[in-house]
Amino acid sequence: MKPTVRIATARTPDGGEMELFKHDRDFLIKINGQELMSSRQHESELELARLGCAHLVGHMSPGVLIGGLGLGYTLYQVLDMLSSSTHVVVGELLSAVVEWNREFLGELNGRLLEDERVDLKTGDIVTIISRSRSKFDAILLDIDNGPNAMTNSANRRLYCYEGVMACRYALRKQGCLAVWSVEPSKKFERLLTGCGFHVRRFRVPAYKGSKSEFRFVWVASENKAILPPGGGELRKLVRGESKKSHRVS
Repeated sequence: MKPTVRIATARTPDGGEMELFKHDRDFLIKINGQELMSSRQHESELELARLGCAHLVGHMSPGVLIGGLGLGYTLYQVLDMLSSSTHVVVGELLSAVVEWNREFLGELNGRLLEDERVDLKTGDIVTIISRSRSKFDAILLDIDNGPNAMTNSANRRLYCYEGVMACRYALRKQGCLAVWSVEPSKKFERLLTGCGFHVRRFRVPAYKGSKSEFRFVWVASENKAILPPGGGELRKLVRGESKKSHRVS
């Protein structure tokens, strides 16, 4: 039996310890001993791209922002499904994650960061989004564990009213915001609809074929017609309506 080997370490902005492990052909990242992501469970990261970019298939030159590089699966899926003239901005807070992708993770999905369609930006994703106005056709967010941030407490700014509205302003009129989460959140769903989005919630398998482990992806747009089919539809909050009366249909 092959051992699990720690091959790299780094510090998070909150001072936590981030570790990269390898077991045979699989890679695992932990934060303070708690699993953050694993190559054994990456189906939901692929689904984030499929759901968030479904409306862009066949478009000539779409612009996509990916918040969170991770192990590269979402980026891989975006590059695979969209045109050769797609422009993909990848925002990653942790420089160590970028270095690990370049040095260790090429065998997972190829050398994605060398693709000419990719524009890598290291830094705070909230800053990147706030400086973008009507720039993207899709924004795909896989930051921390979703609305309940684990790696960096500052990431919670992305999942508050100001963060969601910044995403809305950064999208073009026919754009979609897709958000990955390890668990459901009624509070975040109310926030999305309260910010003027039509929303669908998807429960997706953590790994291909899984019938017991799931993750969640919300896809939101001002244009209901371009949302992907399926999932659970959340009724948009209308002006003057109490958030307490909001129900999921």
